[in-house]
Amino acid sequence: MSALPDWMRPPRPEGWFADDLDHLPEAPRHTELIDGALVFMTVPQTWWHSRLVTMLTVSLMEQVPDGSQAERDMTIRLDARNRPEPDLLVTTKPFDPDRTWYAPEDVQLVVEVVSPESAHRDRTVKLRKYAEAGIRHYWCVEEQDGAPIVHAHELDEPTGAYAPAGIFRQILERPVPFKIKIDLSRLVPNRNS
Repeated sequence: MSALPDWMRPPRPEGWFADDLDHLPEAPRHTELIDGALVFMTVPQTWWHSRLVTMLTVSLMEQVPDGSQAERDMTIRLDARNRPEPDLLVTTKPFDPDRTWYAPEDVQLVVEVVSPESAHRDRTVKLRKYAEAGIRHYWCVEEQDGAPIVHAHELDEPTGAYAPAGIFRQILERPVPFKIKIDLSRLVPNRNS
């Protein structure tokens, strides 16, 4: 086994901090910070995952109200030691070409598309962390027989945790964070077609 490259060594004994991600040009794309540890995407994305994220982004871009944007490939600085990169988010912040992250209060919706490599983080770790940061809406998208299924969660203010808001197949229709209607069956071609 070869030695770790210098850039992979934490700059301090207590590990990495959120701002450190902006100073790691050697890090692979989609590097996240979870509890002070760097998390790398270890396997290539599947076509299904990539296509679904693209089509969901396009669908949301067509429906967001003025003053909101659907974005991908951006991190959220949840706190000093957590900066995950969701597959997709909807923000109220205006376009800034130099932006590298969003604050939780600027994020209306976070979407994670589950893959085998990210399943535990998406279903449990990020579910808890996004809720603790106060992000009001979280969708966890699963694949079932080649079709997307969206598990929608809404922040329950009294508990500070997410409450299930519905499981959507075929059609996703939600009144919050803005009026949304997506034909899930059209996002990715059926494997049997």
